[in-house]
Amino acid sequence: MTDDASACPECSQPMKSGGFILSQREDDGRRTCRTLLKCTGRHVWWRWADRPEGPLEACPMPELFR
Repeated sequence: MTDDASACPECSQPMKSGGFILSQREDDGRRTCRTLLKCTGRHVWWRWADRPEGPLEACPMPELFR
């Protein structure tokens, strides 16, 4: 697994890993980690760590991870 995604979907700036966040997934009720990704433009994205091919989602609480 890499810790860098190519570019921010919103501003095209490079993104870096911001760590992992334990969450409960609604579709299957499992507790699993989300991978947090941040860009230099201060956008915060995440995706399920066990689904790296899945889409990036805008983090609903970016102020917590800046």
